[in-house]
Amino acid sequence: MELFLSTFLKMFFIMTPFFVLSIFLTVTKEASKKEKQTLAIKVTTSVIVICLILLFFGKHIFSIFGITLDAFRIGAGALLFLTAVDLIRGSKDGQKVDASNLHELAVVPLAIPIIIGPGAIGVLMVFGAGYETASSMILGSLGIVFSVIAVGIMLYFSHIIEKALGSQGLLIISKVIGLFLAAISAQIVFTGIKNFLSL
Repeated sequence: MELFLSTFLKMFFIMTPFFVLSIFLTVTKEASKKEKQTLAIKVTTSVIVICLILLFFGKHIFSIFGITLDAFRIGAGALLFLTAVDLIRGSKDGQKVDASNLHELAVVPLAIPIIIGPGAIGVLMVFGAGYETASSMILGSLGIVFSVIAVGIMLYFSHIIEKALGSQGLLIISKVIGLFLAAISAQIVFTGIKNFLSL
């Protein structure tokens, strides 16, 4: 259960939900409530599929390229830290999107790279390679799926959240999440260095 909660919380922060919400609201500004909800479901489904592919095939990718898990931890942590810095500064790659056809945006750019950016991809592969038993893989997978569903619920009810928090509220929460993300990335890097140096 601890693994489930830990994975859920880490992935929830890594996906930068309030930043994603602000982008989603910008993209769907001219869309109807029904169109927003349909797009939210498509985005959630796409992200779940992408996350599970990265999670289950992470080990195989490491073995093909001869990359150690700890080396990848350091690289993924560094990328995640850059994402955190961008979030705190109020910018992030992939922010500019064209809303001419909403449903084409479900996979690119909303799923990749806005929700699942380079840092999240790296962390998912580290998670997958780190789960050594079937039970840990199942609990980890459930944690990731539920974290994606939580973000999906936020997108589905985006019109309500926007009214409750306002654009300024979303911006403040995004910056706070950026700080948590910086701490998570530092922990991943430190774990990688510690294991790599056998400390």
